[in-house]
Amino acid sequence: MTGDDGEGTSGMIEQQQQQQQQQQQQQRTDAGRVVAIIPARGGSKGVPRKNLRRVGGVPLIERAVRTALEAEGIDLVVVSTDDDEIAAVSEAAGARVVRRPTAISGDTTSSESAILHALDELAAGGDRADVVAFLQATSPFIPREALSRAVREVSERRADSVFAAHETYGFLWARSADADAAVALNHDAARRPRRQDREPHYLETGAFYVFRAEGFREAEHRFFGRIRIAEVPEWTAIEIDDEQQLRIARALAALHESPDRVPVRAIVTDFDGVHTDDTATVDADGIERVRVSREDGMGVSLLRRAGIPMLILSTEVNAVVRARADKLRVPVLHGIDDKESALRGWAEEVGIALADIAYLGNDVNDLPALRIVGWPVAVADAHPLVLEAARVVLTRRGGHGAVRELIERVLPA
Repeated sequence: MTGDDGEGTSGMIEQQQQQQQQQQQQQRTDAGRVVAIIPARGGSKGVPRKNLRRVGGVPLIERAVRTALEAEGIDLVVVSTDDDEIAAVSEAAGARVVRRPTAISGDTTSSESAILHALDELAAGGDRADVVAFLQATSPFIPREALSRAVREVSERRADSVFAAHETYGFLWARSADADAAVALNHDAARRPRRQDREPHYLETGAFYVFRAEGFREAEHRFFGRIRIAEVPEWTAIEIDDEQQLRIARALAALHESPDRVPVRAIVTDFDGVHTDDTATVDADGIERVRVSREDGMGVSLLRRAGIPMLILSTEVNAVVRARADKLRVPVLHGIDDKESALRGWAEEVGIALADIAYLGNDVNDLPALRIVGWPVAVADAHPLVLEAARVVLTRRGGHGAVRELIERVLPA
């Protein structure tokens, strides 16, 4: 093929791609405006301040907002709330906030009433909503791809309502009216077919519902017209209504979401149990000696060369903390009881947002600092509460290269 022919072919391909993009854009325009609405009250009985509790180091409401923003086809993300802190977190994450009146903010308030109110508020401001994606922040693992497909199905009018569900082959039972006996629901109790011989059922997860706004207003319910299922993985189906479910969700986040890259502008670490293995030897004169990792030293050197700030923040007053910091050539604040205030002050001093800082800790005195940074990180052998609070759980233990592991996730490959 000659150069001219190659250029012609390339031009034709580029033209076809542009036409395809224009067609897709036109389809989206014809489908109308898609608005994600996330109801998030401030009150909660089962789990106090539930929508602000963290899973994978990120508040539940922020997780829902991020997923909606990343999903394809959603034009606007709205959080309906009565709570100032939820509003602030939502806006910082990129959502628009609709203030919900007290009359529809109680325990018995339906999600439908919150959605209708949000739609009315948007309409009053001149914002049209043709398709609604209703997300629940209490479902921390909303699959972005499944949500995008559901939005596309409703936008392209292949369905009026789509909801998240996972496949199940479970045998369901109910108690009889007098609660004296069990009654088979989805099977014949006298016949026990193998799994491969049964048709699956689908269990609603509560994670998201996508529907046409006009049909929702008419039905005043999320299920109407042609209803379709958006199948999601079963592990994503957990919905947080109590503390036990919150702990399970945090364990799942550590298992499924620990990222290889940690895109931050600064690293702050504890000392004992992070740079050390959390043990010490004491000689006859009362002098403590600790064990550190040479790997960590090399990692800090690489971080320093890359120009990324680092701070050691420790409650210990022991001279060994200062000696190690001097050896690493990084600043240290030790003898610090209030790590949160110290970290806020340092971040302001160096001009780096808390959202752009990774804090590496191992024990409960690190929790206040872990809760305010964008990237809370735990060593592999951290306290269970620290593991629950972490967005990233490292594979290495304190004193055994954990600092180096975090640095390698921060630095470009």
